[in-house]
Amino acid sequence: MTASTPSTDPSPAEERQVHIHLRKIPLLAGLSGEEIILVKQEIRIRQYGKRDIVLQKGGHGDGLLFLLSGQLQVVNVTEDGRAIGLRMLAPGDFFGEIALINNSTRTASIVAMSEALVGFLPAATALHLFSHSPSVAMGMLRHLAEKIERDSEFRSLLSINNTAKRIYTYLVLMQKNKQDDPGAPAVVENLPTHQDIANMINTSRETVTRALAALAQQGIVQKDANRLIIIKPDALQKLVKGS
Repeated sequence: MTASTPSTDPSPAEERQVHIHLRKIPLLAGLSGEEIILVKQEIRIRQYGKRDIVLQKGGHGDGLLFLLSGQLQVVNVTEDGRAIGLRMLAPGDFFGEIALINNSTRTASIVAMSEALVGFLPAATALHLFSHSPSVAMGMLRHLAEKIERDSEFRSLLSINNTAKRIYTYLVLMQKNKQDDPGAPAVVENLPTHQDIANMINTSRETVTRALAALAQQGIVQKDANRLIIIKPDALQKLVKGS
């Protein structure tokens, strides 16, 4: 897997939207006007096409990156060359923070799942924000705590022997508004392809397809464009506990 050469010449319309995009990024939302101006001066916008490599595993942690538009996937490549999807990134997410903080190499690759616009903030500027902006420091602490929790949940998911239960559990972890009424519909936004889901949870595409079709036949889920509506979250939870 070799890194792609991004386009670094966004259109004038995209340049005009940079300030707005930065304010939509949760990590940067609390910055002062002066700090936003600093970030806008330093950030570099890069464009990627579908399946382009945004970050290469083993590369140096030379900056912090923000997904401004599109969808990315975190991928680990095994010794035998297989690409294992770890998680999806959506607009507003940032990445590359671990290698930056540790001054180490990237531990995973990032692949564009659609055309994407990415902001690259050089290491010196990012580290300055980490140490001088309380809102960024707190945001990074929350992010790292959530990452530890998410990774723990995912390790538990991969330890499930029952393949169907593994798929059901994945959907539960991915669904939004999990804290709302357990009987109300929930949504998995930007649903990955069946092959990508299979790669993430170590099964086959056919198995994922059959499991989702069975859930749809039971009226538990419904496909809608690029998202999956979980019509009966409580029923899905019962499958997770009882499969």
